Amino acid sequence: MDFRKVLSLVLVLIFMVTLVMVVGCEEEAAGPEPEEEVDGPVRWTIASGWVAGVYYPVSGAMSRVAYENMDNISLTAESSGASVANARLIGTKDAELAILQNDIAYYAYNGVQMFEDEGVPEMRGFFTLYPEHCQIVASADSGIENAGDLAGKAVAVGPLGSGTEANAVQILEAYDLTFDDLGSVERLTASEAADFLRDDRIDAAFFTTGLGAAAIEEVAIVKDVIMVDIEDDKIDWLLETYPYYSKEVIPAETYSGVPEATTVAVLAMVVGHADLSEDLAYEFTSMLFENIDTIHGAHERGTLITLDTALEGMPIELHPGAEKYYQEQGLVE
Repeated sequence: MDFRKVLSLVLVLIFMVTLVMVVGCEEEAAGPEPEEEVDGPVRWTIASGWVAGVYYPVSGAMSRVAYENMDNISLTAESSGASVANARLIGTKDAELAILQNDIAYYAYNGVQMFEDEGVPEMRGFFTLYPEHCQIVASADSGIENAGDLAGKAVAVGPLGSGTEANAVQILEAYDLTFDDLGSVERLTASEAADFLRDDRIDAAFFTTGLGAAAIEEVAIVKDVIMVDIEDDKIDWLLETYPYYSKEVIPAETYSGVPEATTVAVLAMVVGHADLSEDLAYEFTSMLFENIDTIHGAHERGTLITLDTALEGMPIELHPGAEKYYQEQGLVE
């Protein structure tokens, strides 16, 4: 065979092999065609609260209900900062569900108060849970008897931007006080505030949480503390000015050795993003109430969560999936 023909043939073969390799590399870089989705549970996260509070065990019980009864949802409970932070997690879609206060849900949905620059109109309601009492705990030797006595004292008011901080501002407002009238302002988590109280680094602390919170009990069993009263006329002003509040009594011995006190409360509630599947939202709501005993066993406050009270104090639009369930139960038209 002519040498030039052989050389030409070899060059053609080299070119073809090189072309195949280049095309193959491009296809590999582009990646395979996406496969059809494999059947399995959709992963949701529920933002709760500090581990020593009530949100976390309640959200953990909801996760258990999903694990044991829902084939289509895998729900993970995550500890988080506070109600305001949870509302923003819904807005950014970093959490599908969240527990927060109904006053904070109202602010976020309507873009007012701390959400004036960035509302969360895509937030939707699922159900309310139980009253969250505004609990002001003070050292017994601090000289504090009512919320007006907080002037000049070292006080923990909750993390910056939290629901607790918002409640502290409003309660002080009823007494014509602001944070500037306090001796010092400490923006602490509930666990941190409990540590500061126990170590006499503050005189009092605001806690907005369900009764029986572990953080408060941990202080009460080692230190003489009182629950600070809010007087009736101040409560009347709060109810008129901020209608999401209710008047509540904190019974004696709710915490070891702590006497009865009168205060106000908001409601804890579960919210989610409007984009969540209507079918999955329906399944979550229905399975939760059909397995409510699991929630009741998670914490003493969990026993207050019932279908009959699920819509009390609901301040925002319902998610269509949850609404469908309530329509079936005759709770909404």
